[in-house]
Amino acid sequence: MFVAWRDLKVAKGRFALIATVVTLITVLVTFLAGLTGGLANQNIAALTSLDVDRIVFATHEGEQPSFADSVVTEAQADAWASQAGVAAVEPLGISTARLSAGDRQEAVTLFGGGPGTGTVDAPQPGQLLLNTTTADALGVAQGQQVEIADRTFVVRTTTDDDLWYSHMPVVYADLDDWRALVTQPGNRTPFATVLGVSGTDVDYAAADIAADTTSMGVLSSLTALKSFKSEIGSLLLMVGMLFGISALVVGAFFTVWSIQRQPDVAVLKALGATNRMLTLDALGQAAVVLLLGVSAGIATTSLLGLAARNVLPFVLNPLTTVVPGFIMTALGLAGAALATRSITTTDPLTALGSNR
Repeated sequence: MFVAWRDLKVAKGRFALIATVVTLITVLVTFLAGLTGGLANQNIAALTSLDVDRIVFATHEGEQPSFADSVVTEAQADAWASQAGVAAVEPLGISTARLSAGDRQEAVTLFGGGPGTGTVDAPQPGQLLLNTTTADALGVAQGQQVEIADRTFVVRTTTDDDLWYSHMPVVYADLDDWRALVTQPGNRTPFATVLGVSGTDVDYAAADIAADTTSMGVLSSLTALKSFKSEIGSLLLMVGMLFGISALVVGAFFTVWSIQRQPDVAVLKALGATNRMLTLDALGQAAVVLLLGVSAGIATTSLLGLAARNVLPFVLNPLTTVVPGFIMTALGLAGAALATRSITTTDPLTALGSNR
């Protein structure tokens, strides 16, 4: 590391420049990762909280499962309940609604169902379970009244659970109340949107065939939420492109730097330095720059995230900061490793003869 440290001390401006670039890219990657996590949470938090083993969808032949299109029947619920190993089948209704209290209104997702929805205490008919965010937005508290489609409900209680579905806060209702709210005049009353199934040693494939349904694990079912799939796919693509850019930028910098150092490398080789020593020296130099830049970037994102989390859907945890930082460091070192090829292939006699 002697040559590496010497370069770092002598060419402070150049290395400060690349460290600054790495810092900015790290801020972009980690902030976008935190924003992706926050947007994902506002899409799926209510689904991942479901205390069930499988989500059951009603699908037509050739169609993919979708929360927006699924409407399960009571016969399908009975078919699942009769399967060996099934301990509970919880119908869950999902729809959008507009909650109003006085002159205040709030768009929400209405979950109609029992304990299978993940709530601690399911609301009774005529009652709603709101989270504190929605209650504060409407200016209501426990025991007060709110309206949905000209029907009056009592706020049974509020919960600190910040659960969202498709970027709207979730309000829990009794399943029969949900059915009454979503039933259109002249149309048949829907039984539920999906089923939440719990059990052990269940033959899910056989159950799907018997009930003419499609079942998925809770995490797998997230792909059935179209907004989540498209939104997160786009954001992850941008994160991946930024990772690639970081590797190219670091690799390009050290490629140019290695070419400029060829005379020095030639002298070291003539004095007996091995390719392994020179490569480790160059990678050590790259590691110092990357660690400084990535650390500064993570620190900056942490400060920005703490300031923005009250106005933006932002998740600040090791998964959105440390993990992207580690990946950036690894990719940067990979780019720097490719740049060392000019060092390992340098012929000392040729380099000395052509440059001195």
